[in-house]
Amino acid sequence: MSTFLDFGLPKSLQKAIDDLGFTTPTPIQERAMPVILSGRDMMGIAQTGTGKTFAYLLPILKQWKFVATDTPRVVILVPTRELVVQVAEEAEKLTKYMSVRVLGVFGGVNINTQKKAVYGGVDILVGTPGRLMDLALDNVVRFDSLQKLVIDEFDEILNLGFRVQVTSILAMMKQKKQNILFSATMTDEVDELLNDFFDFPEEVSLAASGTPLEQITQYGYTVPNFLTKLNLLKQLLQDESLERVLVFVNNKKIADMVSAAVEEEYPEQFGVIHSNKSQNYRLTTMDNFQGGALRGIITTDVMARGLDISDISHVINMEFPEVPEQYIHRIGRTGRADKEGIAISFIAPHEEEIHVEAEVLMEKELEILPIPEAVKIEERLLEFEKDRKKTKFLLKRVKLDGGGAFHDKKEKNKKVNLGGPGRTKPRKTEPRNRGVEAKRAAKKKKGK
Repeated sequence: MSTFLDFGLPKSLQKAIDDLGFTTPTPIQERAMPVILSGRDMMGIAQTGTGKTFAYLLPILKQWKFVATDTPRVVILVPTRELVVQVAEEAEKLTKYMSVRVLGVFGGVNINTQKKAVYGGVDILVGTPGRLMDLALDNVVRFDSLQKLVIDEFDEILNLGFRVQVTSILAMMKQKKQNILFSATMTDEVDELLNDFFDFPEEVSLAASGTPLEQITQYGYTVPNFLTKLNLLKQLLQDESLERVLVFVNNKKIADMVSAAVEEEYPEQFGVIHSNKSQNYRLTTMDNFQGGALRGIITTDVMARGLDISDISHVINMEFPEVPEQYIHRIGRTGRADKEGIAISFIAPHEEEIHVEAEVLMEKELEILPIPEAVKIEERLLEFEKDRKKTKFLLKRVKLDGGGAFHDKKEKNKKVNLGGPGRTKPRKTEPRNRGVEAKRAAKKKKGK
């Protein structure tokens, strides 16, 4: 088994690694090191929790030489403010004994303060696409001395709608630089941008998109509605083994509602994080959770990717995510660093299809548990659930009225366009849907 000593790192960098207590590199760190050191463009496919941050920071810092410039030599783009703070902190830990200036920039705080910090000189600049573009357009951040561009969690950057900012930033940069990109999944959009801006990148792939982390035990409960889900959550939290918990929902409004309900029975034990919360509040809540002052956090997908929060015992999906890949990112918050983890999902009738899609993607089934007898089964639907019922009814009407044309569409795996915003380009979902149909048929046969 290799160690960090085998990397031949400079003494100052090796001493920082020793201080952190790390001895053995992760597979992505081993495989990325020679590619990045070669100077070639690189495309890394690796899941959250595999040590990606050190995978690009270590080779970059191994080659570090002093250059008399105040403009950034390395730019690292990440999707969220929290990730900016985390990556900047990791870079500062590794450069503890080196003369390297690290700065993080992100939206939601005073831009003038960040401008002053940039003018003070920076070597490694970590930022979100929106704020970095603002600073570049104001000619505060310049790319004259840029040697390396790192884009981390690229698929999530695109999911959050930063495509225009990323392409604008890439257009402002000189072509002669090394591009290093990491993504948990390979999508058409990622592929497109690679073709446009990267120079024959070498792919370093750890696992196929959708591979589950083996040390996570996955359970599911089939739950009729959201109020029953709340009752089930409160009941499960009576078990003290749920000691460090992330509870995921799909939007900010529901996160606040769940937080208020949990607060009644478990006061001051749970925080809530979503994009409407201030930066200071979010960072304080995360620090309190990491330090053990909080038992858990109720959150949206803002915390599903990249963030390094240790020893999460349980991930609870109160709502199933809207795309199956996101389910894998969520549950990947637990079962990290060779530790066991548990993922529990509450599956409402309208979520059954996406649940099956996630199982097909992982090639693994959730173990469905019976709802505990102590949990009260509610009948009342909340307003957002009624809206879903209306949508389902509308789709049924389209199916009934569409005749043969509708069935032709279905066979070709096309979506019915109800006029909402979305991708005009059809997703490549044929293989997955065939798997879903096969799995449904198998379940039906088993039921007989």
